[in-house]
Amino acid sequence: MVRSTSAEARVRARRLVTASLAGSIGDGMYVPLTMLFIRSLTGLSLTSIGAGLTIAGLCALAFMPAVGIVIDRFGGRRVLIGVLALRALGFAAYPFAGSYPAFLTIALVVAVGMWASSPSQQALIGDIAQGAERDRLLAWDRSLRNAGMGCGSLAAAGLLALDGTAGFIAAAEVLAVVFAIAAVLVTRIPNIRGGAESPGTREGYRQVLADRPYLLITAANFLIAFGYTAQAMALPVFLTRDVALPDALAGAVFAVNTALVAVLGVPAARLTLRGRRTRAAALGAVVFALSFAAFAVLPRLVSGPDAIVAVLAVAVLYTAGELVHSSPSLGLSVQAAPDQLRGRYLSVYQLSWSLCRTVAPLLLGFLLDAGQWHLWTVLALMVLAGAAILLCAERSLPPHAVTPGHAPVTAVSPPVRRQAPLTRR
Repeated sequence: MVRSTSAEARVRARRLVTASLAGSIGDGMYVPLTMLFIRSLTGLSLTSIGAGLTIAGLCALAFMPAVGIVIDRFGGRRVLIGVLALRALGFAAYPFAGSYPAFLTIALVVAVGMWASSPSQQALIGDIAQGAERDRLLAWDRSLRNAGMGCGSLAAAGLLALDGTAGFIAAAEVLAVVFAIAAVLVTRIPNIRGGAESPGTREGYRQVLADRPYLLITAANFLIAFGYTAQAMALPVFLTRDVALPDALAGAVFAVNTALVAVLGVPAARLTLRGRRTRAAALGAVVFALSFAAFAVLPRLVSGPDAIVAVLAVAVLYTAGELVHSSPSLGLSVQAAPDQLRGRYLSVYQLSWSLCRTVAPLLLGFLLDAGQWHLWTVLALMVLAGAAILLCAERSLPPHAVTPGHAPVTAVSPPVRRQAPLTRR
């Protein structure tokens, strides 16, 4: 990898977060209105759309190993340009999806682009920055992504004010333009690595699958990711059905969370960088569990105007858990991945998010139907289990991945050091 001056690194970082902001605006427009958006453009039933999106999501997961190989071969920058362009083409094609096979094809293209965006962007951040600076760039990226998601949601609401299908067609065109702009912005980031794989990539996914500490933090993230997913999928139903809040106030809770994460994400990341990443991420998961326990007892303890105050207080507690957990956990996933196999490692880590989002609708729906407290109790236990796994993995992870500011070892030594725990039988 070619090392750059600090001035060059700052330029690359600014261009990257600008591109990330543009892409997150597109996500903010699309994600909250996916079903309505596709139904208006294609005329399909909601059942057909739901089944199609599930099929597309599962098929997209099968592409993730190939995404990791391509990232290691060509670098995160080139792959990120490709997947952003892929998403732009997908949204541009949605208005022309006149049949179910056409819809499935376009949905698969969009899903592959969506799942591949995170590992390619994180790999690019890994190329641009090192050590604690990498954590700060990841924090800025996450903070601006939340801000962009909020702006995108507002833009979607404005486009939907147009009559009938026109608003959705306009939204599809705007989405295509937004992701195309993001791709162009990434092209302005100077290339910082060559196109050939290093010798360390020969073992490929065999090394990733033999890296038990990394698989442990991936498993921990899978469990904790349900806490994030529940906010968008289950919390609105719980607040309107079980706490009897108006729909508008249920949406306000999401807005409060988004605003706080956007504003406080970077300062919170600076605080978490003072300790070990594993322990900070585990602490965030514990705060998550406390907020879920509070949600579980909320319907029995409060009602009326008091419920509004109580819900906002618990939402702030939930957001605190997100702020404490998100930056160190993301930094851990990038720092623990060796440079020569970063694409493969991050693609495996991304599977924890993608698989969670794929199975979450079924699991969360089942738990919501079970009763008022069942969902939050199960979620609390899941995130606590994730916290325990993080703490167990701490001893086996590379020191530079656990402790910010710790100098990494040379590129050839991580595989040897990582395999050492496996030989103790």
